[in-house]
Amino acid sequence: MTIEIGVFLPTSTPDPEQPILGDIRASARLAEDLDLGSIWATDHLVASAPILDSTVALATAAAVTDRIRIGYGVMLLALRPAAWAAKQISTLQYVSGDRLLVGVGTGNPAHGDTGWRAADRSFTERGRRTDEALRLLPDLVAGRTTTVAGGLEVTLAPGSTVPPILVAGDGSRARNRAAAHGDGWITIAPSLNQLTTAADELRELATRYDRPTPAITVVAPSLSAVIEQAAEQLSDLAAVGVERVILAPSGPNWAQNYEFAAKVRSAL
Repeated sequence: MTIEIGVFLPTSTPDPEQPILGDIRASARLAEDLDLGSIWATDHLVASAPILDSTVALATAAAVTDRIRIGYGVMLLALRPAAWAAKQISTLQYVSGDRLLVGVGTGNPAHGDTGWRAADRSFTERGRRTDEALRLLPDLVAGRTTTVAGGLEVTLAPGSTVPPILVAGDGSRARNRAAAHGDGWITIAPSLNQLTTAADELRELATRYDRPTPAITVVAPSLSAVIEQAAEQLSDLAAVGVERVILAPSGPNWAQNYEFAAKVRSAL
């Protein structure tokens, strides 16, 4: 099994003291020139550090590339009305030529609830609202008439090809959500043992829902700085069923991170 390598666009940062905000056009072009598999934008309204709007960043990346896939990593569905999120997704899928991947999450509590309050959205009910939105999303994106909150029937036009939905989260509730609604599951930096156990759980849940087992994407795997050793580590992940990894930025020098990812890809 060949593992795909993706990278984050320089749209945000885990460290408030070192914002990783860079040229979205240049970074997207470089990732495609290096033949990487996908580029991703994080999503939040108010985070613990500076962050760009994910949809605008992905639209910019799509406009300057032709082949590389673009992804929400991850979209906070519950932060938006479901129909509005679907409109953004459908339009991005349309303008990118069906290159979109939609990661979906409920939001990291580390960012607090300021963004949720600013959007007039319940932080405590974000899990329930995410489940509701996931049920509606395929029909809304495809342009099929859909009954949304309050019993209102809406049809979003034009519809688009429904992109792969990848549900993020490291707990059993997230894996259940992925099995019930998703095409994939996203997890952050698991050990091989944790990954093996989670993969078994995903298969059991998928059987229960009579759906295909979600493909696995790993964010920020712990990799050696030695190219050959990093390639071996990714091969180990692929052996337990990982389809894709998304490498996290190590600092403001995103170009160096992308070049490392490309070298590891060549060594696989």
